[in-house]
Amino acid sequence: MPEAFVYDHVRTPRGRGKPDGALHQVSSLALATTALAALKQRSDLDTALVDDVILGCVDPVGEAGGDIARAAALTAGYGHHVPASRSTASAPPDSMQ
Repeated sequence: MPEAFVYDHVRTPRGRGKPDGALHQVSSLALATTALAALKQRSDLDTALVDDVILGCVDPVGEAGGDIARAAALTAGYGHHVPASRSTASAPPDSMQ
């Protein structure tokens, strides 16, 4: 089995889950794209060296139901060579301890 390395991580802000949440007008794709772009910028990351992007998605329905990780990676400028996939949490993060 090949070794895996976590280069960096980032979390999107909360506030999208309710109709009156602070981010209810921001799309899931926009949030994910912003996170991936921030990783690229803050580390001066050469995306040609990225082997894979894995994006966690608690509630993959509606606009987040497709391959949001791939769409976000492309939108953030990671290029067509970078595969991306989403993983789904079966429970809220607080209960995963």
